[in-house]
Amino acid sequence: MKKLIVLSFFLITSALIAQNAEISSPDGKLKVNVTIENGKPVYAVTYNGKAILENSPLGLKTNEGDFISNISFVESSNDKVSKTYEEDRIKQSKISYEANSLTYTIANSDEKQISVVFQVSNNDVALRYELPNWGETMSCVVTEEATGYKFPTFTTSFLSPMMKPMTGFARTAPSYESGYTADASMDSNTAEFGYVFPSLFHVGDNGWVLLSETGVSSLYCGSHLSNYKNGIYTVEYPHALQNNGFGSTGAQIGLPGITPWRTITVGETLKPIAETTISYDLVDPLYEASKDFDYGKGSWSWIVWQDNSMNYDDQVKYIDLASAMGFEYILIDAYWDSNIGYEKMEELIKYAKSKNVDVFLWYNSNGIVNDAFQTPKNKMNTSIARKKELKWLKEVGVKGLKVDFFGGDKQETMRLYEDILSDANYYGLMIIFHGATLPRGWERMYPNFVGSEAVLASEMLIFSQDTRNKEAFYATLHPFSRNAVASMEFGGILLNDYLNKGNERGQKRLTSNVFQLATGVLFQNPVQMFGLTPNNLEDVPQHELDFIRDVPTTWDETVLIDGYPGKYVVLARRHGDTWYIAGVNAQSEALKIKVKLPMIASGEAYQIYEDGKKSEKGFRTVKMKQNQEVELNIPTNGGVLIMN
Repeated sequence: MKKLIVLSFFLITSALIAQNAEISSPDGKLKVNVTIENGKPVYAVTYNGKAILENSPLGLKTNEGDFISNISFVESSNDKVSKTYEEDRIKQSKISYEANSLTYTIANSDEKQISVVFQVSNNDVALRYELPNWGETMSCVVTEEATGYKFPTFTTSFLSPMMKPMTGFARTAPSYESGYTADASMDSNTAEFGYVFPSLFHVGDNGWVLLSETGVSSLYCGSHLSNYKNGIYTVEYPHALQNNGFGSTGAQIGLPGITPWRTITVGETLKPIAETTISYDLVDPLYEASKDFDYGKGSWSWIVWQDNSMNYDDQVKYIDLASAMGFEYILIDAYWDSNIGYEKMEELIKYAKSKNVDVFLWYNSNGIVNDAFQTPKNKMNTSIARKKELKWLKEVGVKGLKVDFFGGDKQETMRLYEDILSDANYYGLMIIFHGATLPRGWERMYPNFVGSEAVLASEMLIFSQDTRNKEAFYATLHPFSRNAVASMEFGGILLNDYLNKGNERGQKRLTSNVFQLATGVLFQNPVQMFGLTPNNLEDVPQHELDFIRDVPTTWDETVLIDGYPGKYVVLARRHGDTWYIAGVNAQSEALKIKVKLPMIASGEAYQIYEDGKKSEKGFRTVKMKQNQEVELNIPTNGGVLIMN
């Protein structure tokens, strides 16, 4: 009898040990433990032995079976992942990705199996679900995801709420255009519709965490973070009201099938957060580029001169502005079809070409999911109309489109994004999305994708006093959140004192010129439509215009120097052999800090643009100290720029 008891105990203990699986990063600092607890799969994350996520739920629910509860362990296996790639539209041009992987297979009460796959690199955890065929069942609908994030209770958050569907301008929400709170207690995270990805958390002395997702294509819906319930956040699928109530809230997939990757970027400091490339490491191009696309800067009349500028004569002025600045593009916004017309537009495009300026044209994405009335519409939401329009655009020499007013994150809408991108690539056209969702690995997946808004962008500086008041606050958040995981088409560098055509009274700009120039480096997007106006050629100092002419829009390397989200940030980006270091300050008092700049060698000269410092050229030329340390003085709502 004693032998039977001992044997039974041994078998039970062995089974418990077998279902516990652990995976570490290549450097051994980041660890994930996976197990089954009371019939439910859970995982936990530590960094340098400190808790990042406590036991958090895993699992899916489908119309063919529940994989959240009554789960049993089947098997686990480990492997290694290694890849190198080049990408010309993100924060780093050459990337080497090394990770360890774990495949953890579970079964539900019907003995159907799925696997949770983890990849763990030195500062990133990625997980997704892989669903096999279940006998003759070769399709299913994923209706719910249990993936959760249980932070230690002392964690604080930096979150932007998901907008209520079918609200806002012309019922176009959600469009990822809400503000942020900083260092908020998790108990205060009660937004009814949850929070957008990416989502930033400060786990006290244990470190920092950025949550997001990547690899979302037409084969799945986009997701977001729930509000804080019962001590946990979970992955939530789109609300039923999105897209005017049309379309599934889950995902219809063929089997075998996969979900998008859930990403968890972890660091003791903010450096891994700002520098991560995990959004791109996990995905690959879905098609080949039809041509080599050219990136660069553009002028854009609508942002300051608004709807009244959508006429032939004003667009000529902005073409001339782009030409004078050496910009590659002009963006011609809504109503060009009615106010200028297709025939005159061909003439305008020819004029732009004569000035060495190429054209992006604006389109309404739809005619069915909201009340957005701006035209041209009903040109992008059906295959027949879209291909006819794209054919004309190619014939007249347009180089890209800005497509606006999407309907949410349902799979229906993800298909529309992909259809527009794929068709536009066939006709050699680049795509910017506006009034749109977060890009989720799209710079790598779609070769002609060149950015999305998905942020409280420059247009709200025109419309909202609150946004103007918080411009610096938001600018210090984006490198650690929104712009950390995807390109961000902000439409920045506004140099009018008043953000309107008269530039005499009204919407007063509260940030300095150096702050505005700094955002040209701070905000990363391969095609930048800047907010300059024709009068800036006369009323802005020449050295500032020269900086805008020279600043690149693509980068080979990105390095966080210093910062704290919501307070200040100093970020360095390299293009070729030239480093650009930008800093801005959102605090109520001037910022005085010393920073190390190891990218500038001792004794080398660098140029520095500073608020309040007068010089004949508008900037100072300084030699780097032996210890490579620089003292920065940045006033409230001010900035600093260093070039080497």
